[in-house]
Amino acid sequence: MIAPRILSIAVILTFAGTQTHAAEISRDLIAKAKQEGEVVYYTDLIVDQIVRPLAGAFETKYGIKVSYARADSQVNVLKMLNEQKAGRVMSDIFGLNTGLEVLIASGAARQFTTANGEELPPRYRDPDHYWVSSHLFVITPALNTDVVPPARRPHTYDDLLAPYWQDKMVWKPNDLTGAPGFIGNVLIAMGETHGMDYLRKLAKQNIKSVSASARAVLDQVIAGEYALSLQILNHHAAISAAKGAPVDWVRMSPVTVAPGLVGMTAGSPHPNAGQLFIEFMTSKEGQLIFQAADYLPARPDVPPRIADLIPETGGFTGDVITPAITAKGYEHWSELYKQLFR
Repeated sequence: MIAPRILSIAVILTFAGTQTHAAEISRDLIAKAKQEGEVVYYTDLIVDQIVRPLAGAFETKYGIKVSYARADSQVNVLKMLNEQKAGRVMSDIFGLNTGLEVLIASGAARQFTTANGEELPPRYRDPDHYWVSSHLFVITPALNTDVVPPARRPHTYDDLLAPYWQDKMVWKPNDLTGAPGFIGNVLIAMGETHGMDYLRKLAKQNIKSVSASARAVLDQVIAGEYALSLQILNHHAAISAAKGAPVDWVRMSPVTVAPGLVGMTAGSPHPNAGQLFIEFMTSKEGQLIFQAADYLPARPDVPPRIADLIPETGGFTGDVITPAITAKGYEHWSELYKQLFR
């Protein structure tokens, strides 16, 4: 229901210079978008936290209605593929974390260029112009501060191999916020040979697997059911800690950095309105809305409210896992999880 490709390197991300100008958006694009009068957005973002504020600000600025449908990435991808096959494309733009390569291969996603998107750092935009990043996910371990003594707190990946951590760790079995993402990041950072040696040692720690969202797994850590989760979104831990929860995320380099993707649907009914909405989402104005909602903006000139949540200003390193990297490695990472950890 609608509501009114591998750059396998660990990098020290440097803070880009603050931009002081606004990208120039085509007046022709704005005029055509207003004629279309509506944009349909398939999203995996939290409606009350970010989608409604974004939609409301865009509607106020341009007088263009934003209709949206919220679902997990896999659901949105399947929905778009079915609509394409039926010849009834409904969405103009989409936001997801996984599955983009499927949309590209099927012809359901199209290339585009936006002025604000071109101002993003190269690591947060697609050189082939199928996606830009509206926000970031920094994926790290998190621990219960009541359960884990300060002296036992891990600082490196090797620290997780200590006998203390046997039977105390948890992760989810799928996607970048779970076991495959952790495994992929280890192999990218350490290389295949050293990484495989590390993973074989880690497998002896008897990591528990929980089929739930990364947020739900983090909640179990907060409740004391597990001492540490290997893959969570660090801003979730920071938000919970600010509310008094006994939790902290672990600054262990390199972490996984996943761009929150926005793309355009091929054959969409409102292509100009869709493109204008992406312009808005990636503009400084739109990124400030992400900031206010406690998301991690993709623009360097709009830092997160908690500056140390991102590599650029947090003093740690990260592997930026793009859709191309995921498409090439994910099956391998998932298979290793099944072979070593199940």
